Amino acid sequence: MAQMHDVSDPRNASILIDVNGELKPRAEAVVSVFDSGFMLGDGVWEGLRIHKGRAAFLDRHLDRLFEGAKAIAMDVGLSREELTRRLYETLDANGMSEGVHVRLMVTRGVRSTPYQDPRVVVTPATVVIIPEYKEPDPSIYERGLKLFTVHVRRGDPAVQDQKINSHSKLNCILASIQATQAGADEALMLDPHGFVATCNSTHFFIVRKGELWTSSGKYCLGGITRGLAIEVAREAGLTVMEKDFSLTDVYGADEAFVTGTFAGIVPVREVDGRALNCRGPMVERLQQLYSERMERETSEGSRP
Repeated sequence: MAQMHDVSDPRNASILIDVNGELKPRAEAVVSVFDSGFMLGDGVWEGLRIHKGRAAFLDRHLDRLFEGAKAIAMDVGLSREELTRRLYETLDANGMSEGVHVRLMVTRGVRSTPYQDPRVVVTPATVVIIPEYKEPDPSIYERGLKLFTVHVRRGDPAVQDQKINSHSKLNCILASIQATQAGADEALMLDPHGFVATCNSTHFFIVRKGELWTSSGKYCLGGITRGLAIEVAREAGLTVMEKDFSLTDVYGADEAFVTGTFAGIVPVREVDGRALNCRGPMVERLQQLYSERMERETSEGSRP
């Protein structure tokens, strides 16, 4: 079975992790049991890819982080510039410049007692930066992923808005468990109306008669790589549709793929037992366009 996760790297045993501005060895990088993130999943986070010493598409990730924090009425406690500087200081302290994935996490801080009301928070926000040598298993780009449609739905925004990249990931975890138990790599999730929404940790596209289709976006995170895939495709003159479509459309598709910060654009070979053209011409073209966009962005980008 193909895996989205990395091939583990022994260098990660000695990394330094930034916890509220202090660099800690892995075993000492801890937060309080009263921390809002641990206690209630109260916080937001970003995954970042480091390429040529630069955090790829950092402005877009910080936009999403700060918008999410504002949506949950949480003060990050650092400016964008301060957070950017702390990120690069952590990378420099570890001598990291390539093949690195960063998890940037911000929670509401330490609570005085186990209780939901944020008025019991007694510290500034907790900010943690975990950089690891982590790259996708190269074989997934050739072999492709196997998806399984799960019964766990993406809820409507009045229940929990999926546009917030919150620490509360139980919905996606339950989807992942069901897909794994069905022998698949990733879960395909439907929206409340039964249309295709997204996967549990990536975004989903199909190719039909030369057109790219992805969900309306109403029930999924505003994916950075999803948005970039749409941009580079349209710049290349391709037709991209953000629309409602059903599993019937998926089963009859020519190709399918998923997008995400960690692995970029990854082909899908099978959905619910229906075989698709794995690594077809459209996927290959988009992988090339996305790679060129990342090279351009990281070579032009500055850092503190």
